[in-house]
Amino acid sequence: MGTKKVNKISLSLRFFIGFIWLSFWSLFSISLMLICLPFRTIRIRLGNFTGKIIGPFITRIAGTRIKYSNYKRISETKPAIYVMNHASALDIFVAMALCPYGGCGIGKKEIIKIPFFGLVYWLSGHLLIDRSNHQKAISSMNELSSFVKKNNLSIWIWPEGTRSLDGKLLPFKKGFAHLAISTGLPIVPVILHDAYKRWPAKTMDFYPGEVKVDILDPIKTKHWNKENLDSHIEEVKGLMAEALM
Repeated sequence: MGTKKVNKISLSLRFFIGFIWLSFWSLFSISLMLICLPFRTIRIRLGNFTGKIIGPFITRIAGTRIKYSNYKRISETKPAIYVMNHASALDIFVAMALCPYGGCGIGKKEIIKIPFFGLVYWLSGHLLIDRSNHQKAISSMNELSSFVKKNNLSIWIWPEGTRSLDGKLLPFKKGFAHLAISTGLPIVPVILHDAYKRWPAKTMDFYPGEVKVDILDPIKTKHWNKENLDSHIEEVKGLMAEALM
């Protein structure tokens, strides 16, 4: 991994502190979201607020230093569809810290199983996709598209759909491109470098060090169409792959 792994005693302590922090703020957020249950846009923003408290803290607990490039581009481009590469559990916490207020995340339904955090994610109004049910997933994405356009919101998505074990990009799912066509929102690629080395996928090991985050120029999508869907997807993937090199 290129750096020393956190020892078992330190790792256990970090997990304990992180769990307490996540649990406290999750429970606090749950209570607020229950009060705001009829108002999804408010719950989304409450979720964004919670993410900005939880995300940076967990990355620090993991021993990761985040170095941003073009940080202001997030706020300057919203509303937009932010697409991030996916290779580590760190990705989620960095995204929580970066996602602008009014940003709606898209995640797998399995998130709901995470203690406290899963309930916060669900109550916050973000979208949980059941990838085993293709028709239901499409219907949910279509509903999200209408909701986003109506309320001038952003979307945060991992187009690979699952984590890469070596940091290289996996094939992209088509959902983000369909969302771009239906909303007309620009796509802003967000690149994490070496996150898979700091917190490898499918492990509970930390390797302290730096993760560089690049926010690339927005890609206009108003001219996109379904006939050229695959080429649009390859355009975005190509730009992200080049930035990862």
